[in-house]
Amino acid sequence: MSTVYKLKRGRPCLTDKTNKGRAQSTGFGWTSSNWSGYAITGKKGAFRRISGEWVVPYVKPTSKASYSSAWIGIDGFKNSNLIQTGTAHESINGIVRYYPWWEILPAMETVIPLPVSPGDRMRATIAKISRGKWRITLRNLSKNWIFRTIQHYTGPQSSAEWIMEAPQVGGTIGALARVTPTRFSRCTINGKSPKLTPADGGIMVQNKTAVAVPSSPNSAGDTFVVKRVYHKGSPLVNTRNPILIRS
Repeated sequence: MSTVYKLKRGRPCLTDKTNKGRAQSTGFGWTSSNWSGYAITGKKGAFRRISGEWVVPYVKPTSKASYSSAWIGIDGFKNSNLIQTGTAHESINGIVRYYPWWEILPAMETVIPLPVSPGDRMRATIAKISRGKWRITLRNLSKNWIFRTIQHYTGPQSSAEWIMEAPQVGGTIGALARVTPTRFSRCTINGKSPKLTPADGGIMVQNKTAVAVPSSPNSAGDTFVVKRVYHKGSPLVNTRNPILIRS
C-alpha cells in the first residue's frame, strides 16, 4: 500500500444558505460546500444502525491536488458530531491513490491498511451495540476482505448519511477530485430502506459552481448516483427543473 497522509477527512455538512433556493428549484433539499448525496434527520437517538454499498470511483490525475471520499455515517448533518467509514480517492502531485478509512470527529481519520482499487464494490455498516459502544464494519466485496473495529461514540444519533465528500485539508475544504459517477446502493437505516426522496438530497457547490449532484433515488428509495459535474452548460441531471452549471 502506498503512503497516505492523514486528513481530517470528515467534517459536519457545511450547508450553503446562499444557494438554498437553487437546490429547492431542482427538487433537492440542500446545498453544501463539502457534501453531495443524501441525508435524513430525526429525533435524538433515532438512528442506531446504517449500512450501504458503493462502487469505488476512478479519479483523473490533476496537476493541482484534489480529493474525494465516499462514505456512510451517523450525525454530522445539522449537528457537529460524526461517526463514519468509507474510501478515499484523490490525486496528489498527479499521482492517484485509493484507500479505506474510518473516523469519529473530532479525531483525524484512521487509515485501514487494506487494498482498494477503482471499481471495487464496498459495503459498510455502522451499528450501536450498547450504550456508547459502536461497531464499524467495512467490507471490500471485490477483494474479499473485511475490517471491523469497536469504538466509543456518544453523538446524538439525529442524522444519517450516504455521501460523496470533498474533505478538509489543512483546515480548508479541498477541491473535489475529478471522479467518475459513484453509485450508492442497498442503503438501509435501522435495518430498513431509508425511503429517500429528492428532498433529502444535496448538491455540492464550490466557488459558486455546482461540482457534484445526486440523481433521484430509485423507487425503493435506497439507491442513487452522485455525479461529478464538469462541462459548461451541463444541466443538473434527474431534476424537475434543470439549471446550468459553469465549469
